[in-house]
Amino acid sequence: MILYPAIDLKNGQCVRVLHGDLDTATVFNNSPADQARAWADGGFHWIHVVDLNGAVSGQAVNAAAVEQILGAVSIPVQLGGGIRSMADIEGWIEAGVSRVILGTVAVREPEIVKQAAREWPEQIAVSVDVRKGKVAVQGWTEDSDLDAITVARRFEDAGVGALIVTDIDRDGTVMGFNVEAFGEIADAVAIPVIAAGGLASVADIVNLKARKGVPVAGAVLGRALYNGAITADEALKAAG
Repeated sequence: MILYPAIDLKNGQCVRVLHGDLDTATVFNNSPADQARAWADGGFHWIHVVDLNGAVSGQAVNAAAVEQILGAVSIPVQLGGGIRSMADIEGWIEAGVSRVILGTVAVREPEIVKQAAREWPEQIAVSVDVRKGKVAVQGWTEDSDLDAITVARRFEDAGVGALIVTDIDRDGTVMGFNVEAFGEIADAVAIPVIAAGGLASVADIVNLKARKGVPVAGAVLGRALYNGAITADEALKAAG
């Protein structure tokens, strides 16, 4: 299982928020590049970056911070938030992003996702952000009428590298993973699933790995990693 320590960007700073609400932001590092180096030095093999302002506005807001992260580490970076067009995707891949995450367009303009996945195989991920059973868009400020599996199945055989499934109701709460919810989606599609939202302890990683059925391919680590409830060493050991 691959672990993805998260760097959520708001106004150029590395923050954590509750349920995606930017007004609840807690700043953990004024230098996203330093935070990225810390995760790389901790032994992680990927970094998960989200431009929170961009996700809401629909265009890159924290581009400078993302570029600093890309310049600071040699491990691959996946990036989401405000990426809405083929030009946006191409720009970030040329800048050095290893995988671009598309959320709002996956609901509203799925053909862009399919076209991008044809153009850059395995370098496109779909973000499936679930609140009370429905997929949210526009930086989680709006709800669609689609469930997670309906959205996920749109991209079967499209060449998408991963589905990043976020449990918004648990995001930032450190309540623990809803293992079965992630597993249900992993069982439903052939695309690898990365779980996000609510990780509280090493037990969440252990339980995710132990679940019967199609293995969940990865997990995003957020607040529990920042507040010390879980360390890089024990998380990576549990992930195997």
